[in-house]
Amino acid sequence: MLLHSTFWLGFNSLNLNLPGEMVKCMEVFQNFINTDQKKRKLEWMHSLGTCNVIGTLGQNTFELIVTTFQACLLLLFNTADRLSYSDIKGELKLTDEIYLSKVLHSLSSGKYKILNKEPNSVTILPTDTFEINAQYTSKLQKIKIPCPPMHEKKNVVENDGSGKFAIDASIVRIMKSRRSLSFQQLVQDCIQQLSGRFEPDTRTINIRIDYLIQRGYLVRDEEDRSLCKYLAYSV
Repeated sequence: MLLHSTFWLGFNSLNLNLPGEMVKCMEVFQNFINTDQKKRKLEWMHSLGTCNVIGTLGQNTFELIVTTFQACLLLLFNTADRLSYSDIKGELKLTDEIYLSKVLHSLSSGKYKILNKEPNSVTILPTDTFEINAQYTSKLQKIKIPCPPMHEKKNVVENDGSGKFAIDASIVRIMKSRRSLSFQQLVQDCIQQLSGRFEPDTRTINIRIDYLIQRGYLVRDEEDRSLCKYLAYSV
């Protein structure tokens, strides 16, 4: 999804050493964007990305729905049977050790134990080692593995006191996907999308919708004034 940088101000991006497979895909997309006369410069927000990874665990194959960080970590085991905490940190070049521990915990000590950890404890330590859990079984073929968000609630709210940038970004993401939506449904979808970070009030959301209409990102339907439309050329 492409959004103007104005709508990403509520988030910070972490440096991440991506595997070659992902880098090639990014280069192809960058070349596609470069054909645009505007010559847009892309900035990738890896902390907001998701991936579908096909993983073979022993005799079983699963489709894992994971974050970009989880995917990059799992792909390291394509070339290594066993990795230490230090190995993983060095390969990913992820300097935020707190978030790295969260990612490792989600894959080795959470509900879906895709990785085996030595020693077998809940706490992630720099001395731990990890390997693929070849004995993993599940009745599900497609598994969504949750991971704690990198961005805590306070990071969004502190941005401007009301979370307006996060609300703007949410509205644009929803409308870019749906193209046309009633104002009432847009407000409900926005509240639902942001519920994991904070609880925006409907008045603030309506104010931000009006602001985006004034900026030319959205427009009211001329025949049905209860409908809102997304203007694709604005972003």
